[in-house]
Amino acid sequence: MVNIKPQPGIMKIDLYEGGASQLEGQDEVVKLSSNENPLGPSPKAVEAYSMSGEALHRYPSSSHNKLRHAISKVLNLPSENIICGVGSDEIISLLCQTFSGQGDEVIYTEHGFAMYKISALSAGANPIAVEEKNRTTDINNILNKCNKNTKLIFIANPNNPTGTMINLKQVQELARKIPKQVLMVLDGAYAEYVDDYDGGIQLVKNTDNVIMIRTFSKIYGLGGMRIGWGFGSKSIIEALQRVRGPFNLSVPALAVAEAAINDQDYVKRCKEENNTNRDWLIKSLRELGLACDNSFTNFVLPRFKDQSQAELCDKYLQSRGFIVRRVDGYNLPEALRITVGDQNTSERVVSLIEEFLVGQK
Repeated sequence: MVNIKPQPGIMKIDLYEGGASQLEGQDEVVKLSSNENPLGPSPKAVEAYSMSGEALHRYPSSSHNKLRHAISKVLNLPSENIICGVGSDEIISLLCQTFSGQGDEVIYTEHGFAMYKISALSAGANPIAVEEKNRTTDINNILNKCNKNTKLIFIANPNNPTGTMINLKQVQELARKIPKQVLMVLDGAYAEYVDDYDGGIQLVKNTDNVIMIRTFSKIYGLGGMRIGWGFGSKSIIEALQRVRGPFNLSVPALAVAEAAINDQDYVKRCKEENNTNRDWLIKSLRELGLACDNSFTNFVLPRFKDQSQAELCDKYLQSRGFIVRRVDGYNLPEALRITVGDQNTSERVVSLIEEFLVGQK
């Protein structure tokens, strides 16, 4: 009789659920559930994707040299300190696999990205959720949770799904005060949307206990290609490279990401349009009487009076062909996460929420 069992922690993992993209009985939907760029990818990235088809019979580069050098040139980073992965998700997994295991603890904030917990459990480590303050990372709470078993701290800055962030001074203080055996991971998936913020690049350059991770899925509009990267000290990157699969990124993915990172004019346009529509969304939602924190991302998080009202609003939006994201799984049952669309889409979703709220009175 067989006795095949998964490693400890695996069966504690809740299956990850991405944002819905379809509604039963409706052919045309407006998807605002996955924080996708409404402008799509750079035309230069689309062209690179088409041209890459000629090389599909070739294995991709295992070193990712061209992409790493492109990132290096645009952001002024040493290319040997860069690792590329299948989205930042893979790098999160590699970090947990490489730097944590049985008996170790991995810290993340209570409303932090689901993959931190999933990857920690996959590595056999114990995930520790730390309380936030007003849906914002609290560095003192994190420091109070650190002990001799702590090996990794994940900080999404700005955070998903709250949209909030802490300033660089606080990030630097946390890096300075954490125990010597702890590696801090700065997840900058939404860093490009923030003015005067480098996502932690200078901090990583000046310390050995911080790694920054980024993605091409958000502002670059390449969620369908699954490309991410990380920047850290040479010793950390070398350790991760030993665990990474040799051909983890495809020929098209490498070509498209290189073209995207080199088109910074397009990135600037996406940022300006997003931030204008985002700020209008927040202002409009507040005028409807909904609480809504300032967001530094490409989504907003209006909070309703209770879970029931949030659920009813979600159903109302679905009945009109709009898909937003319920965030019960992030311990925010009274909130809905809404991706920032173009101007017309933003105006339509606010109008529908207003219709719903008027009907509630």
